[in-house]
Amino acid sequence: MNITDPIADYLTRVRNAIKARHKKVDVPASNLKRDITKILIEQKFLNEFSEISDNKQGILRISIRYVDGISAISGLTRISKPGLRVYKPANEIPRVLNGLGIALVSTSQGIMTDSDARRNKIGGEVLCHIW
Repeated sequence: MNITDPIADYLTRVRNAIKARHKKVDVPASNLKRDITKILIEQKFLNEFSEISDNKQGILRISIRYVDGISAISGLTRISKPGLRVYKPANEIPRVLNGLGIALVSTSQGIMTDSDARRNKIGGEVLCHIW
C-alpha cells in the first residue's frame, strides 16, 4: 500500500495506540521515522524502540511511555502537510504550549526539536507539535 504522508501515518498510529491503551505499536520503518522516534525517546515521550526485520523495509516496534496509567503524550498535531508545507526561519519557530510541548523541525542538519533549532539558529520545515 502506498502512503502519501508517512509522518501523518506514524502520528496516527501512535495516537490510536495511546487511545486504545496499547503498550507497543508497530510502524513501517524509515530513516525519518527512526529519527523522530529517537527524539521522542530523548524527550521522555516514548520508552524505547526496536527494529524488526522482514523481507521488505522493516518495522519499528515502539514502546509507549505511561506515567501512573496516563500516557506521556497527550496530543499530536501534524503541521506541515504534503499539500501545504510550512517553513519557518529560526526566530519564528513556534513554541508549543509555552514550552511544555515540542515542535519537530526538519532542518538541513537533520530532525531536531524547536528549542535545538532556535539555539543553533537553523530554520526549516515544521513537521508536527507534540505535547
